[in-house]
Amino acid sequence: MSSKVLTAQAPAAVDYRALDDLAVAALCAKRDRGAIAYVIADNNQRLFRAAWSILKSRADAEEAVQAGYLAAFAAIGSFEGRSALSTWLTRIVINEALSRRRADERRRRQLEKQGVAVLDHYRDALMNGSKGEAPDVTVAREQIRALMEQAVGELPESFRTVFVLREVEGLSGEETAEILDIPSATVKTRLLRARRRLQEMLAPELSTVLTGTFPFAGSDCAALSARVLSAMGL
Repeated sequence: MSSKVLTAQAPAAVDYRALDDLAVAALCAKRDRGAIAYVIADNNQRLFRAAWSILKSRADAEEAVQAGYLAAFAAIGSFEGRSALSTWLTRIVINEALSRRRADERRRRQLEKQGVAVLDHYRDALMNGSKGEAPDVTVAREQIRALMEQAVGELPESFRTVFVLREVEGLSGEETAEILDIPSATVKTRLLRARRRLQEMLAPELSTVLTGTFPFAGSDCAALSARVLSAMGL
């Protein structure tokens, strides 16, 4: 009697992007590591930016996003697909950030009563600089991004969060309205006012920053001169 050797086949990789939100949420509820990793990677940037728009601190925003994820994955079995999974997650993280800010404000008031000064500092730029650029371009880019972060941070919160979700994260007016639970018309009005305020704040600063940037001297200038002279046969 011949014996047959059975070879176990590795399970096929799951294409999570091809699944709808309810299917992905169901897998997350079953603690499917791949599904959870996919959801985190797909939403990290949006959630961080949303949290930063409220907390204005990279470290605090990261903590809020982490806490939001833990809360979301603990309750993901209740996700019914009435909105996009990303919208559901964003709302959870925004609520977490608001809760943290309220707690921080309570602590601040207590400290101020005791005469202790509490200072807020920006810790990093909103986005990292691009690699492979000339030093002068990188410096100018970072200066402009730092100015933009500071200006956005100085917007009233209601304007700031709408601006980040719409202009930085690229959400539609309807998605932003759903996340913040406000009318679409209010989103449009706040975005318009945020843009106007940013323009007023940034115009003089950008003019100062851009003066003297992108210098064309040294080896670059010499090389261009040499090419022109060569083309002219000189």
